[in-house]
Amino acid sequence: MDKKTKIIATISDKHCEPEFIRALYEAGMNAARINSAHLTPEGATTIVENVRKVSEQIAIIIDTKGPEIRITGMAPGFEAGIPVSTGDIVRLRGTSEDLPSNNELIYLNDGHISRDVPAGSVILVDDGELELYVREKRGDELVCEVRNGGVIYGRKSVNIPGVAIDLPSVTERDARFINWAIDMDVDFIAHSFVRKKEDVLAVKELIKRRNSSIKIISKIENKEGVDNIDEILDETYGIMVARGDLGVEIPAEQIPVAQRLLVSKCIESKKPVIIATQMLHTMITHPRPTRAEISDVANAIYQRVDAVMLSGETANGQYPVEAVKTMARVAREIEKDTAQNSPNYDMNLVRINNEITAQLSRSAVRACINLPIRAIIIDTLSGRTGRYLAAFRGEKPVYAVCYRKSVMRQLGISYGIHAMYREPTINHESFLLGVLYYLEDRKWLCKEDMIVVIGGSFGAAKGASFLEIGNVLNLEHKALNAQNL
Repeated sequence: MDKKTKIIATISDKHCEPEFIRALYEAGMNAARINSAHLTPEGATTIVENVRKVSEQIAIIIDTKGPEIRITGMAPGFEAGIPVSTGDIVRLRGTSEDLPSNNELIYLNDGHISRDVPAGSVILVDDGELELYVREKRGDELVCEVRNGGVIYGRKSVNIPGVAIDLPSVTERDARFINWAIDMDVDFIAHSFVRKKEDVLAVKELIKRRNSSIKIISKIENKEGVDNIDEILDETYGIMVARGDLGVEIPAEQIPVAQRLLVSKCIESKKPVIIATQMLHTMITHPRPTRAEISDVANAIYQRVDAVMLSGETANGQYPVEAVKTMARVAREIEKDTAQNSPNYDMNLVRINNEITAQLSRSAVRACINLPIRAIIIDTLSGRTGRYLAAFRGEKPVYAVCYRKSVMRQLGISYGIHAMYREPTINHESFLLGVLYYLEDRKWLCKEDMIVVIGGSFGAAKGASFLEIGNVLNLEHKALNAQNL
């Protein structure tokens, strides 16, 4: 409750006991991430069940593996990899049949790779550990020169910076996990390697067929995704800046620029934005992070991101709970710096789908600057009012009463929103009394506190229509009198 920036922790099926998840939750975790690239649906099911045992408020995110290029498995005798030296010539060929690679010919899992990759391109293997230069195209083969020596292993990733590859938006494996996620009532699908809006629309089509409310987070991992961010934002619920592959696809010095651009565009679009990859990487094996890692987390929080994410630190690291606690401490400390964290109430929002809600949210955040207001209280059916308030990055907490558990969890990754579930009430007065008594019982508010209430005169489904300011005691008296009429 004392930090606005949310924390997402990756959970492995090898270490997902309820006691462990509870420790992460109490340390500051708001959402659990499952990486489908490293487990089966059965393992993922165990994680979901255990997370739900701990708290229904924890959002659950499932990553798809996404359309990616990899080297095929190695042929017998080459399981230990193929050593290469600078200046060596290697031949690459695409295959759709998963043919084994050997020292004569290395296969990639895209049958059209030679068609899409021109001579003069650079091919990076294993997150850039090896660099190959395409000297020429010979039939359906790419003849490459090794730029730096090493070992080529099977199943390793392949990146080709600056080259648009015609890959499917959704693989068969992705489709299976998306349907699994819908069956399990997971909250978010983080779709990997989103390059253009069509990649999001392909996932949306699968969701639409199942009549599901699951939301899509688009992982931006290459230059094409950065270049097409506006059209992607038109279709997606949120963005994850996945700096691992992005750092291979574009020059390292451009990563901070791309991150700042993506964060800014997400905030003005009212879309949650997550920063991911190697934030506290040292804590996989060490109890203390480096100063550079702390600065990296702090920089993301100064940029006003909605959430920061831990990957290997919590999935297989030796100090997972300590990593979450460290991230939470950094968030609390940076958020105290009001000179750098003032509200964005003058920001011009784009992609507005309810102008009244936008203006009421702006006015509420502005009122918190001019008056001694303790908190903002809303009720919401879709989460829209919560997302609008999050976009203005106010200093005061927002208590959001949600009438759907899925919306409560989805708001769990939005900046500064403390979402709770309650059964729908018959009128505004019942909602207000219920939430005020709840917050007072927990000592989060007292009778003398001034608050802002954003409500709807025509029911939650019709959206927000008014803003009211007063202290808790007076608002309770007003609500009680209205109920007694």
